[in-house]
Amino acid sequence: MKRDVRILLVGEAQVGKTSLIMALVGEEFPEEVPPRAEEITIPADVTPEKVPTHIVDYSESEQTEDELQEEITKANVVCVVYDVTVEATIEKIRTKWIPLVNGGVEKASRIPIILVGNKSDLQSGSSMEIILPIMNQFSEIETCVEKAVLHPTAPLYDPEEKQLRPTCARALTRIFNISDQDNNQILSDDELNYFQKSCFGNPLAPQALEDVKTVVWKNTTDGVQDNGLTLNGFLFLNTLFIQRGRHETTWSILRRFGYADELELTDDYLYPQFRVPQGCSTELNHFGYQFLQRMFEKHDKDGDGALSPVELQSFFNVFPYVPWGPELYNTVCTTDKGLLSLHGFLCQWTLVSYLDVHHCLEYLGYLGYPIFSEHSSQTQAITVTREKRIDLEKGQTQRNVFLCKVIGPRGTGKSAFLQAFLGRNLAAQEESPGELSFYAINTVQVSGQEKYLILYEIDVDTEFMKAADAACDVACLVYNVNDPKSFNYCACIYKQHYMDGQIPCIFVASKSDLPEVTQQHGLSPAEFCYKHRLPPPFYFTCNSPGLPSTTIYTKLATAAAFPHLNDTELGAASFWLRVALGASITAVVGFALYKAVAKSK
Repeated sequence: MKRDVRILLVGEAQVGKTSLIMALVGEEFPEEVPPRAEEITIPADVTPEKVPTHIVDYSESEQTEDELQEEITKANVVCVVYDVTVEATIEKIRTKWIPLVNGGVEKASRIPIILVGNKSDLQSGSSMEIILPIMNQFSEIETCVEKAVLHPTAPLYDPEEKQLRPTCARALTRIFNISDQDNNQILSDDELNYFQKSCFGNPLAPQALEDVKTVVWKNTTDGVQDNGLTLNGFLFLNTLFIQRGRHETTWSILRRFGYADELELTDDYLYPQFRVPQGCSTELNHFGYQFLQRMFEKHDKDGDGALSPVELQSFFNVFPYVPWGPELYNTVCTTDKGLLSLHGFLCQWTLVSYLDVHHCLEYLGYLGYPIFSEHSSQTQAITVTREKRIDLEKGQTQRNVFLCKVIGPRGTGKSAFLQAFLGRNLAAQEESPGELSFYAINTVQVSGQEKYLILYEIDVDTEFMKAADAACDVACLVYNVNDPKSFNYCACIYKQHYMDGQIPCIFVASKSDLPEVTQQHGLSPAEFCYKHRLPPPFYFTCNSPGLPSTTIYTKLATAAAFPHLNDTELGAASFWLRVALGASITAVVGFALYKAVAKSK
């Protein structure tokens, strides 16, 4: 939307340019007319579009051609005024004024021109028969001052082809698809009224609704079906608006759905201002989940509780690109048939909102969130959590999404660990390997509450360059029980990046179905964990006939939710005696205790 509009009036002497301006100001034609009117500014609050408008007069007797060219350069639109009773002033439109305004200028840069026929009260009939060939010859000619500047025709309509331009048709197709709330390719009366109310503030009266459909039905073969408006009918209706000079109607629709003059979605619409302070994270809230569930159900055409590839493609039809690749199916849980379930769908959106909130806002914008949530912007679908520092101070968190970095050397089974989180044992993974994903997200129960846990596999070749690279809510350090060199890598990572911090860590002994070998580290994994006041290594395998155990994932989420308990509640000392010191030392301690008790009796 333009910040202000500058309108220049030109034309032959005595055609009535100055009279028109003064009539606009005084609301009647003046008896005495000066040679040239002073520049007039109409305040923003007076104009329908709330845009300041400057009206500039030109007088050939009082201004030079250089001054005229300077005014043309500054103008947003030029009104060429002619006298309907003097054919010579009409001919000068073609031979003089249009070449002066747009001569030698490339088509895309031409200034919109409005032809204003004056003194029509002095002539019976219309001069349009003479004007129409001129309008057809020069595509930059528009219809009226307000509509040409604030609602340009050129981006919407091709006068030569007498049809909507492709960019306009694409924008209106997206708007139709968003407005088709049940996804049956027809706008019902209820959907049309919701659309009408969203764009213009009020629903259509029942008779007006029928009149609209009647006009479409009479002029198209397939514009109305099942008493509703089809896409072709919707496009025809907007074409009709434009052809009848009602550009503002189509522009009101386009503006409501986020489009600028170039028919691209504006940055203000796609990326509303949204600040995430350091130490905070972003999560979808109940508004966001409710909206997305509605979108899922809209595109689940067969009602099987899952989106097939065709249904998912339909979901993305309102996007300019497909944001999720085939790795999606190894990032979230799927159905037995490998389709995207509602649970997996919401998990993926949770992942996007946490990792890249600005892309999340963009995607919600494509889906029309502000229109159908009746919120001012997509930001109201997102909650910013409080700083993690405050959570640690208070010993509690309100977060629902936690990030776990899965770290370990190559060959320890990190990828299999991520897939096991999605309920896939090793056999299932080998049967349908799919596209590699470094993320897996699912829900777990923490103290009776459902939380989202994101697992992020760190590539072994990725070095932690700074403290921020190690940042997460919980670190999962994975080593292979069957590889003697495996634990040493994890121990080094822990000492370098986590030993002196507040991020809880859990060591996972993977491939526990294989024989355990002695690790080439100064301490055994159990001794190392004991020394650093960490929970003992958790033995894990996904090479089992049934579903993988979920215990470790619950432990990770619990550690993330209660990081302040990590160093103080690690279990009974007797447990550590048995695990870290070995059975023989435990026996000696037990015998000594027995002797002491016996002696005291």
